[in-house]
Amino acid sequence: MSSSIQPEEKKPFPWHLIVFLGPGLLIYVTFSVYPLLDTLILSLYQEQSGESYFVGLENFVTLVTDENWSSAFWNALSNNFQFFAFHMLLQNPIGLILAVLLSSPKLRLAGTYRTLIFMPTMLSVVIIGFVWQLILSPIWGISEEFLYNIGLGQFFDAWLGKEGSALVTLSFISVWQFVGIPMMLIYATLLNIPDDIIDASTVDGANAFQTFLYIKLPLILPTIAMVSILTFVANFNAFELIYAVKGALAGPNFSTDLLGTFFYRTFFGFQLQQGSSTMGAAVATLMFLIILVGVMLFLFFVQRRIQRFQF
Repeated sequence: MSSSIQPEEKKPFPWHLIVFLGPGLLIYVTFSVYPLLDTLILSLYQEQSGESYFVGLENFVTLVTDENWSSAFWNALSNNFQFFAFHMLLQNPIGLILAVLLSSPKLRLAGTYRTLIFMPTMLSVVIIGFVWQLILSPIWGISEEFLYNIGLGQFFDAWLGKEGSALVTLSFISVWQFVGIPMMLIYATLLNIPDDIIDASTVDGANAFQTFLYIKLPLILPTIAMVSILTFVANFNAFELIYAVKGALAGPNFSTDLLGTFFYRTFFGFQLQQGSSTMGAAVATLMFLIILVGVMLFLFFVQRRIQRFQF
């Protein structure tokens, strides 16, 4: 008895994947991939007499070695690392503490506190900068009178007008505005921890601090790592707050200059500085490479070593 072999039916082409993924992929390529590649290519050229010439890595060498460019670039890079350090050492630990407090079932009005803390995050950075500039102004601000009323008037100073304190003050303003983001991310992770695990630690005799240190903290470490990466990327893309409060010159004497404001002046020009699209593209490329290297190092040395748990 012979058996007939039937040919395998060809599966139809999954046109539905193109329908669903096509528009999103097209938007991503148009507004993310293409500008990135175009910026990388533009950084390898120089403009002379209205024409572009390929110069390779000369723009990058000029940025880091030429006396007319290097001092401004290294100053902005140093300020950016300080800006990031303030957020890592203040914003994220404060967000962690607030998340732990708000996740406590014994805390009343936790929803109200959570909303009030997160509310500045939803406001425009320009509005935040303008309001704090008015509050801290030595001429018409209310901070001086407030400090005198609580007996701390001798500590008041024109913080935004001095080189030594301007960047620190702007960092505190930024921390105040965005502390709600790490708070909410960590808070959501804490709520996701099963009550059975917490109850078991209580039965074993662990107090609240021990429960947090040995039970909750290891479970939320992946979220803390993600928050750290987001903080790094956001800080090295920072621009709006500095520009809203101190302008494109990032004064006084460029003491608040970050890579974002340095890129703005380089690409578009400002006052007596003539803009250069090719040098601006080189600055943007270096910003991208710094962020890329930082994220890769973090993922390789920190993220991959964190143990993850599933409930």
